[in-house]
Amino acid sequence: MAKAADKYLKVDPWAVVEEGFDPARNRVSESIFSLGNEYMGIRGFPDEGYSGDSLVGSYFNGLYEEMKLGAHYKGIIRQLRFMANAVNWAHTRIEAEGETLDLATSAFSGFMRRVDFRTGVYERRFVWHLASGKSIRITFERLVSMTQSNLGGQRVAFETDDFEGNLRIRAGLDFSPIHEDQGKNLWNEITSGEENGWTSIVAKTINTGNRLASAFTLSASHNAATTPVKEEKYVGQAFALPLRPGQPSHFSKLVVNYAEKDASVDMAALKECVTAVIDALPIKTFNEFVADQTAYWTRIWETSDIAIEGDPDNQQGIRYCIFQLYQTYRGDNPGFNIGAKGLTGEAYRGLAFWDTETYCLPFYLFNNPKAARSLLEFRYKSLPNALERAKEVDCKGAFYPIATIDGTESCDLWQHSNLQLQVGTAVGYGIWHYVKVTGDKAFLHEQGMEMLLQLCRFYESRGQWGQKTGQFGYYGVMGPDEFQLMVNNNCYLNLTARKLFEYTLEAIEGMRKDVPEAFKSLADRLGVTEAEWKGWRRLADNMKIPLDEETGVYEQHDGFFDMPHIDIHSIPVTDFPLYHNWSYDRIYRYDMIKQPDVLMFMFLYNQQFSPEAKRANYEYYESRCIHESSLSPSIHSIFAAELGKHDEAYKFFEFATRLDLDNYNRNTREGLHTTSIAAAWMNIVYGFGGMRSDGPDGLILNPSIPARWSGYSFKFQYKGTVLGVRASRGDVEVKAVSGEPVRVRLYGRDYTIDAAGVTLELEEARIG
Repeated sequence: MAKAADKYLKVDPWAVVEEGFDPARNRVSESIFSLGNEYMGIRGFPDEGYSGDSLVGSYFNGLYEEMKLGAHYKGIIRQLRFMANAVNWAHTRIEAEGETLDLATSAFSGFMRRVDFRTGVYERRFVWHLASGKSIRITFERLVSMTQSNLGGQRVAFETDDFEGNLRIRAGLDFSPIHEDQGKNLWNEITSGEENGWTSIVAKTINTGNRLASAFTLSASHNAATTPVKEEKYVGQAFALPLRPGQPSHFSKLVVNYAEKDASVDMAALKECVTAVIDALPIKTFNEFVADQTAYWTRIWETSDIAIEGDPDNQQGIRYCIFQLYQTYRGDNPGFNIGAKGLTGEAYRGLAFWDTETYCLPFYLFNNPKAARSLLEFRYKSLPNALERAKEVDCKGAFYPIATIDGTESCDLWQHSNLQLQVGTAVGYGIWHYVKVTGDKAFLHEQGMEMLLQLCRFYESRGQWGQKTGQFGYYGVMGPDEFQLMVNNNCYLNLTARKLFEYTLEAIEGMRKDVPEAFKSLADRLGVTEAEWKGWRRLADNMKIPLDEETGVYEQHDGFFDMPHIDIHSIPVTDFPLYHNWSYDRIYRYDMIKQPDVLMFMFLYNQQFSPEAKRANYEYYESRCIHESSLSPSIHSIFAAELGKHDEAYKFFEFATRLDLDNYNRNTREGLHTTSIAAAWMNIVYGFGGMRSDGPDGLILNPSIPARWSGYSFKFQYKGTVLGVRASRGDVEVKAVSGEPVRVRLYGRDYTIDAAGVTLELEEARIG
């Protein structure tokens, strides 16, 4: 893979540190130093303003704007929705001796910025050199609360050895930033004002009318008088802050943001909601904010840490991944999902894809089951949208969108929005996986079953019977690969649809046995008959699964084996990414694939395939995959580790944890690869840790160790118990860190894991 690191960050096991300011890398760093808490996110742009290349980005989960689309045929979407760049609540302006601080024009030295994984504090510091020769040391700190979803804050501190005078400060809330993807501002101000020491502003998106209320209160080291500042789409407070040699000064700002998407909530009710949030805040000062954050992250690392010995780069990388996964999603706000860039940028428009259930869900299943359930509850909440979408494409049941922020389809590329059907099977897989790991039958009975029934209706109505084969399948589709267009019987889709039918039938029988009245009520409400669901057995039993019996290789779709072959290693490095350098139709002419397709379903249902089948398919498809997707290498690494191909496993892994930190794809400036970050966690736990969670006998662990590591350990939650796994080049230990004993299959044998744990010798074949 033609990927190279752009290393410029200092390696630290518990932080990301940038020393020295490089304007060319500023946007990359703004993404890397993003903060979030699931409810809101903010890029690491300079608080004080920067006239150089910067993206002032502030985003709120599920808060969206929309745009109308042009030419229309039946089944093609008429509009799409996207995450809106919102209020810059960190807006600050600083003047001294008539100069305005701006790193694009001001003289400065000693620049450093850092985000600490143990506190969640994003810090920047440097020395500002004034034209007079005097200098001021400035430290900016920023937080987004992990315990109070609506709360953000900043503190700016000043020190000097030779400056004496007043700093002129303006702190405020700015709704005027440009949404770059649209090239315009998306907000209209509704009202603003001051009350009880809080300065506030409310604005709404131009088309959708989504409203956002933002309010702040100031405190300072000196009781400076403040003057209200009001401009278009902006409110703030201006004040003079005295600074003397040996007498540090600072000010801090607590901010409450409250998003309201329900148009039926009037302004009086909205104001009451914001006031209630402010009145209930347990945090009153910035120091209390830091203490609360530190306590939160201490708890997280006690149950979710991954430690690597002998590889400081990936140690930093995986902790950064875990840090960002918790910042992206916590399950505290029902109805939210995970955008492909999280809340860190505008690429992919803030939309969620099928990655949620296939790549992200495992992390939350084993670290934060509440968040895992919340992800699936998003799909339940948006079920009415999926029902409407199915009607638009002449089908029954529920057709979940390939890209969405609110449950409606927001992909304007017809070949993806209409032909990629795998979201529904991913939702079905997510329900199955969640219930299997957590045992949460209540979710299955109250929400999951309704989704499963409507999904089966869709896949029944969307499929057809082949004339010659007499088998059932899907025609005119695009699989996960995305380099094969309008194909028939994509193997991934057919197999996962069959699994959906089978699981739904199994779940129906379980529900009829356990809670028969609840099932009867649901079936009556949906009009689902016994004849209907029994018909799904026929579809499952007759599903076409393309397979070469002689080689054991699954054919990605009908005719794939006969497509023109291209040696992917013959493609010049300068041609990548292909989407930018090849004509669109040229990409579809070869047996080259973008990302795992056959290997993807063999990963999801890993325990149902023999080692020989995995090896045959890995060796066939690995040589045809160009990894145009950042999600791709981790799946290959997991298979390589399982097959004992240790060098290949590490080769695919080596940039997984640092994809964004080292800007491997040269597009970190657009935002973080959030779902790929989740894949990096899987790469260690499912790859080197050998975890499998899809088998009939519970949890499986088969750890191996890469050649470059002297040891590693990871923690995760399973059935209410925190398990710790430690592997060295000599042995493997699994023990219960907290909770009751649980059964785990380790290297093919079942053990009851308690606090004493089990220690086994690591076989030579598992040492890289």
